[in-house]
Amino acid sequence: MNIALLLAGGSGTRTEQDVPKQFFNVYEKPIIIYTLEAFQRHPDIDGIIVSCLEGWHEILSAYAREAGITKLQKVVCGGENGQASARNALRELKGVCELDDIVIIHDAIRPMVSAEIISDCIVKCKQYGSGLAAMRCQETIVETNDGIKGDTGISRNHIMRVQTPQAYKYGTVMDAHEKALEQGITNAVYTNTLMLDLGETLYFAMGSEKNLKITTMEDVEIFKALLKMKREDWVK
Repeated sequence: MNIALLLAGGSGTRTEQDVPKQFFNVYEKPIIIYTLEAFQRHPDIDGIIVSCLEGWHEILSAYAREAGITKLQKVVCGGENGQASARNALRELKGVCELDDIVIIHDAIRPMVSAEIISDCIVKCKQYGSGLAAMRCQETIVETNDGIKGDTGISRNHIMRVQTPQAYKYGTVMDAHEKALEQGITNAVYTNTLMLDLGETLYFAMGSEKNLKITTMEDVEIFKALLKMKREDWVK
């Protein structure tokens, strides 16, 4: 069984808007619904669980029903950060998932995730035990302590940009989250950073520049442009 776990617990403070960014309407549809639709359409996804910002559960469920998201099985409370949000949802999957089932953890604010990316994460996870959407870094990387200056370059040959989705065997990722909590690791940016802190080796899958994470209002404009381009392709 393959379960998609969407992280939608963020309050969206960096966009400086009243509505959390995952619920922004873009062309009359909330961003999170675009993301849910990507997993709804994928033939290898058996179910979806969302770790959602408190106070928005009923709104999300209503949007999902209206959009025909039949694979949504549960909406749970998000935590104080991404690590806690993922852990809350993983705990809800106890008794639902077998140890070898695959959980695909994904940002609700990456609505352009493709079927090919989802598929490759699942394939790599089956093959290696994990599959993280990732890309080679094209930009020059300079190390800095203050964000103002830097004097040390980092070779791009040793850098991978990790995105979501990230696929893991359920038993492995659940155990990792519990171990992290026991060891005082409580503010991991993503599950992959938590796994690395625990000494795990992780395997990469296909990523994409189009797999945009919507963090700022500028990202919303880029998303709109990508959607418009996609619609024009459909017309052709």
